[in-house]
Amino acid sequence: MNEATGKKRLGIIVGGGPAPGINGVISAVSLEALNQGWEVIGFQEGFRHLVRGDTTQNRLMTVEEAESVALKGGSCLSTARVNPAKSPEDMARVLAAFKTLGIDYLVTIGGDDTAFSGSRVYKEAKGAIRVAHVPKTIDNDLPLPPSVPTFGYETARQIGADIVKNLAEDARTSRRWFLVVSMGRAAGHLALGIAKAATSEIAIIPEEFRNGEVSLDLICDTIFGSILKNLSRGRNYGVAVLAEGLVESIGEKGLLAMGEAELGKYGNIVRDEHGHLRIAEIDFGRMIKDQVAKRLKAQGISLTLTEKTIGYELRCADPVAFDAEYTRDLGNAAVRFLTSEESTKYGAIICLANGKSQALEFESMIVPATGRLQNRRVDVDSEAFHVATRYMTRITRADLGCEATVTKLAALTKLAPAEFKNRFDSVTTS
Repeated sequence: MNEATGKKRLGIIVGGGPAPGINGVISAVSLEALNQGWEVIGFQEGFRHLVRGDTTQNRLMTVEEAESVALKGGSCLSTARVNPAKSPEDMARVLAAFKTLGIDYLVTIGGDDTAFSGSRVYKEAKGAIRVAHVPKTIDNDLPLPPSVPTFGYETARQIGADIVKNLAEDARTSRRWFLVVSMGRAAGHLALGIAKAATSEIAIIPEEFRNGEVSLDLICDTIFGSILKNLSRGRNYGVAVLAEGLVESIGEKGLLAMGEAELGKYGNIVRDEHGHLRIAEIDFGRMIKDQVAKRLKAQGISLTLTEKTIGYELRCADPVAFDAEYTRDLGNAAVRFLTSEESTKYGAIICLANGKSQALEFESMIVPATGRLQNRRVDVDSEAFHVATRYMTRITRADLGCEATVTKLAALTKLAPAEFKNRFDSVTTS
């Protein structure tokens, strides 16, 4: 509480990477808190300054600012990947700063790491600060109820699909294949959603391998097969969309199998403070392009390949109508939870399901062994995934079971029909 004014104080912190709609949440939280007669403090750059005990990098939010940013992309409070629970000393400085500033309530906006940070603040504050977390990621991989997206995903999918549709027209016009790598560290929702909406020839996501071994060769052979099937139809162009999380599925061991000298062409293996492989440090698209190009050359096929990574273009876009409305509801629900009796008993993750807000207790959502939320992965047994793969251009078991089809496909290569069947048996789909 601000002792000078006698008003309750709510703090807002944004963590992790940007996502369309952050400002929408900040706006709604601020407006609803101000309607409650509270003061609202927006902290700059997440926990970055708070872990140092700095209480100056913040500002009081006003109605005017809250209204002005509601439909804008980015974050008016910036963001940062700083983990306050990394050490007891950091957390102590954060709590001391909150006490100095008189923070009674806290809304964190972010992904699984920020949710964990919020949960630790609630636990270590021992009831002095009520905490609500609004889940955010364009990856759509947080464990919300079925069919409930994370905010930012729908905007990212829309813009990503528009980009890929333009690339598809470029591919058709200039007769080339685009190999598109889409953001999506832990799940393939965004890559699959973009590819499906843009009717791309193929999407490859980690989940389709059902936790089996994933190798660079397997991924490249799958793309190669798609290219051959398109060529058999007279199309020397197309678009493949790959989830960047395939890098983690291949893993350090699989990447190092290339040899350090070869891997060095594409970057270094670096991990962030949360232990995640820094995918951005590895030029996965170029790696895939080079490996597929080798396959084409070995079979005497002349084809232009172009790699494209999309992700950063999506994160700070103005939210589409869905996310603009959705984030307004989420921000309002977060403050309503903080005013409830339940918020004195537990900190919670806020979501909307079946038209109603829900407060999901931190303890029920965070996996004790990892200290993170359980990632929501694409359900590869779902009808939605079945439809997506049904219309992809992939070599299927039916293709390999048809002598005429195998002969036609093999004729595009230097392989005999029997060799072709053996080569592509591991990449077939039903």
